[in-house]
Amino acid sequence: MQLGIHFANFTLPGEPETLGPILASTARAAEDGGCTVFSLMDHWFQMEHFQTAHDPMLEGYTSLGFVAGQTQKMTLGLLVTGVTYRYPGLLAKIVTTLDVLSGGRGQLGIGAGWYEREHRALGVPFAPVAERFERLEETLQICLQMWSDEEGPYEGRHYQLAETICRPRPISQPRPKILVGGSGERKTLRLVARYADACNLFAASAEEVAHKLEVLARHCEEEGRDPTTVQRTMLALGDPLEDVDGFLTSMEQYGALGIDLVEAMPPGPDPAGWVSRLTEAVVPRLAEIG
Repeated sequence: MQLGIHFANFTLPGEPETLGPILASTARAAEDGGCTVFSLMDHWFQMEHFQTAHDPMLEGYTSLGFVAGQTQKMTLGLLVTGVTYRYPGLLAKIVTTLDVLSGGRGQLGIGAGWYEREHRALGVPFAPVAERFERLEETLQICLQMWSDEEGPYEGRHYQLAETICRPRPISQPRPKILVGGSGERKTLRLVARYADACNLFAASAEEVAHKLEVLARHCEEEGRDPTTVQRTMLALGDPLEDVDGFLTSMEQYGALGIDLVEAMPPGPDPAGWVSRLTEAVVPRLAEIG
């Protein structure tokens, strides 16, 4: 099992001047410690159930470009891009730019979006949930077309593109990895089976994750796809350093279900130090889980 870092807390000492150096040092600590993925949120306001809307939040893809210049090996992506925030053709270009400038380390993590307050506040249309999922599927189709040899038009219900030119091409082969985030059984996991290389699940319990993976396997069967070709990832809740042995025991349960990457969220006020302690404590032992 691999370890990733999901950097979600920008409420840090001395911000805003310290945010760049702290983000850079945390990313370097993650890579030095053997983490394979470094992700950020895609929000414009901090989530209210985490901090407050007035707490700091940096734009995700700009921040990933900065992180790309501080690292050399880790996959970089948002967990996850809100489909409502960027037109699909522009999103494909943004992820391509990240991929090219990082040397082939860009990933498209994407979901339907949900944070209505920041949409309303910043003037971004917030469609009903059914429409957001329709837009999500069309966005996935557009990104795949732009990363293919097809440069012709795209005609969808919500998006119409006259040309799907994307130059330079991504460095990642055959294209940047696509991760669809969320656990919805009727729509989200169906989109994973149809379009994605990876899923990301919130791990409330091993039993719930097992059920979600069974649902995903059924969708894969309907799509004629081997479910083992979908990377299964999860976001760890809480602080693993509070009980390292307990965390690793739970990861053994998830690993037995097929989860092969877990992302942990560093708290403040010293995320780089926390990441260094976490990687030293768990990376070697996680590598034994498979």
